[in-house]
Amino acid sequence: MEQSERVRLELPLILPEVDDSHDPCIGRLVSLLNGRPGVERVHIKTQAGSPPLLCLHYDPSVITVSRLRELVSAVGAQLTDKFAHYVGCAPSPLHSRSARLFSQRLRQIPGVLEAEVSASGRIRVEYERAAVARTRLEELVSSLGTELTDAGAAMDHDHGRGYKSGVEHACDQKHDRGHAGHDHAHEQKGAHAGHTHAHEDKGGHAGHSHAHGGVFGEHTELIFAVIAGVCVLTGWLLDRANAGPDWLPQALYVGAYLFGGYFTGKEALENLLARRFEIDTLMLVAAAGAAALGNWAEGGLLLFLFSLGHSLEHFAMGRARQAIEALAKLAPETAVRKRGEELEEVPVASLAPGDVVLVKPNERLPADGVVVKGTSSVNQAPVTGESIPVDKSPARDGAGAIAAFDRVDAANRVFAGTINGAGAMEVMVARLASQSTMARVVQMVAEAEAQRSPTQQFTDKFERVFVPVILALVALLMLAFLVIDEPFSASFYRAMAVLVAASPCALAISVPSAVLSGVARAGRSGVLVKGGGPLENLGSLNSIAFDKTGTLTEGRPKLTDMIPASGVNEDELLALVVAVESHSDHPLASALVKGGRDRLKPGTAAVRAEDVRGLTGRGVQASVDGETVYIAKPVLFSELDGMRLPSELADANEKLVQSGRTTMIVTKGSRFLGVIGVMDTPRAAAPGVMAQLRELGIERLVMISGDNQQVADAIARTVGLTEARGDLMPEQKVETIKALRERHGKVAMVGDGVNDAPAMANATVGIAMGAAGSDVALEAADVALMSDDLSQLPFAVGLSRRTRRVIKQNLWVSLGVVAVLIPATIFGLNIGTAVLFHEGSTVLVVINALRLLAYPDVASRSVDTGVAAGLDEKPPQSPGRRDIGSKEASS
Repeated sequence: MEQSERVRLELPLILPEVDDSHDPCIGRLVSLLNGRPGVERVHIKTQAGSPPLLCLHYDPSVITVSRLRELVSAVGAQLTDKFAHYVGCAPSPLHSRSARLFSQRLRQIPGVLEAEVSASGRIRVEYERAAVARTRLEELVSSLGTELTDAGAAMDHDHGRGYKSGVEHACDQKHDRGHAGHDHAHEQKGAHAGHTHAHEDKGGHAGHSHAHGGVFGEHTELIFAVIAGVCVLTGWLLDRANAGPDWLPQALYVGAYLFGGYFTGKEALENLLARRFEIDTLMLVAAAGAAALGNWAEGGLLLFLFSLGHSLEHFAMGRARQAIEALAKLAPETAVRKRGEELEEVPVASLAPGDVVLVKPNERLPADGVVVKGTSSVNQAPVTGESIPVDKSPARDGAGAIAAFDRVDAANRVFAGTINGAGAMEVMVARLASQSTMARVVQMVAEAEAQRSPTQQFTDKFERVFVPVILALVALLMLAFLVIDEPFSASFYRAMAVLVAASPCALAISVPSAVLSGVARAGRSGVLVKGGGPLENLGSLNSIAFDKTGTLTEGRPKLTDMIPASGVNEDELLALVVAVESHSDHPLASALVKGGRDRLKPGTAAVRAEDVRGLTGRGVQASVDGETVYIAKPVLFSELDGMRLPSELADANEKLVQSGRTTMIVTKGSRFLGVIGVMDTPRAAAPGVMAQLRELGIERLVMISGDNQQVADAIARTVGLTEARGDLMPEQKVETIKALRERHGKVAMVGDGVNDAPAMANATVGIAMGAAGSDVALEAADVALMSDDLSQLPFAVGLSRRTRRVIKQNLWVSLGVVAVLIPATIFGLNIGTAVLFHEGSTVLVVINALRLLAYPDVASRSVDTGVAAGLDEKPPQSPGRRDIGSKEASS
């Protein structure tokens, strides 16, 4: 399947408690996906007697099925087991050309929707279960040394294989050479209908078994290349000095051919057996041609540098891969489980939700959970990138907290792989090891590695045209002796020189090495980037939109004002507000309940609220004593018949709004009881973050909020935004993002991934803050800032911009060298010089890409901590925290 094709998917629509195709939830789902970059059209298809189908028309070169699955899942619709998803890992990094060819072979299988194999060895396949013969996939994947077995049934009953299962186990090469994948139905979040696990390496893998074979282990090719280089240099020095026996330089050149050409020859043979004629084969032909013409030194130099370039390519891919694989090794293998008063050491994989584990001082936490006993400070750098320890204290109700883990306060919630401080704690497990935040991040990064960036897609298309043209040119040059007066040997030599000069080796490695290094560097500081597409787009856009509540503000609003209407007792007003809002999980509701209880006089009669319902973008409605109660924005009462706001309350409301308060009017039946005001203060870090973003070239900083325009303007002035848009319903936020995209091209949207999911999905890049522990935020975002720290945003933008610059530099170097060398070799440049420039450019782009791994953290230039390192350094404290996943659409 060509990546430029447009694809249509028809998916059974499964929305909880929805049986009408005109339901507003379905409208919200369609609006989430319609307008998303790469999604051309989304609509509901209805058939008599059949359930509705969600029909998506999309461009797979822009958005993947995997990304569509996450977005659909983020709003409650589930993809069924019609589609299977396999993520695996080859035993070692692959050469870029081999990875691309393997991808093409997978995509040619009928029923395979998408298939990507990265140079780091990651394999990602999306396919229709009914259309693809599993044996065909097994045959192809086994050619990389990875064997698929039907372990789905076992995994259905045992998800708790922990960090050494699935993709993580596949890539944990320190302990074994096992490989694995996930072949699961897209059903409920976290559920895996089937996992296919591969076992130990059975041998060669598409011509790359050398990465793990040979007398020197993984470094055999590098050592062989060095030996070949020593042979070429020694032979050339002896030849120039006319020292030693006459046969010795020739013997050394032959040795250079043997050591430098061993793996190249092996690959050439395997390619020919597979009926493929690749660049590696061409290099071997060029070296053989040089030997046939008596230019053994030049041929040896070619094979030495070509082999060295391959070795460095593996090194670059391996470095980026290892930086990410270190994630999987952060959690402990065992935990101390508490049963009554007894303690027992058990494997982390056996822990189940509700188990209580003892975490001693300075130990790593074994699972995601909530603290139920003890206090301590926890270094969350391995997951979130924050390095100042976060204080932890017990939750009031452990069982209730794990049931709503996304909304648990940061002071009560802990994550697997983080490091306990000086105090002992007892933690109630909230998630299976295979479903923890870190396990999900590892799997998502593995998928991201296998996704090609827009520039990489361009270079692939370029090579498909460029290589045949060069082969035709070489064939013509070999026949030049028929036209011009020169011997065949001269024409043949020139053709071989052009063949060496035009080989796009540097081009093939230039983009994937930079993308993988960028993704790995981001992960080390608690920023999850889902592939090269978001990384490049974030590096090129100049407009960012922000949600207000919990993103630009602390997300901890406080009840600041309570103004009863004439004849209304304040306690009556407070009691009613507390009774109604205690049924809501909105951040404003918790502020009203806490502030109201603090203000209520002892002995005030309790009020019972029933039938409490949220009003999207407006407030809440309930029934008290048989009368309808509203606690809502003032705008609601202009929409209701016969509910005109009294002038005294209108004046009081206006004063509160002008002072930056968010206001709500309280009514009971036909009576207006009063106006209440809450205030959510801007994050302390927000002004500095906006200044940093401007320095990075972001021209438009726009806030989109459901709050009134005056509040939005007040916050915008405080933090230094260029524009603020208030009074927006969720669908209006989507329209605002679409308008920004049409007017300014690319635009990013920063939110928490909950009520912001539609707007984030329609942005070029959706960025979720505080994604640790939140399934919805992880799925809705293209880029996830794992901590609730706005100061990670300049780091993510800066790294993306640096990555984009590196990609451009690599492209200029690789294409520039080819453009100069081709005419130079046609007009007489010898093979040796061409080899030096050609392979030198490959080494240069690899080193340039690896520089991204040393990109400094914006928040702390002198401290580089985070996910992969899992170190104990202490980066800056997050300026404020909030409950994740608890915000409704009106915020």
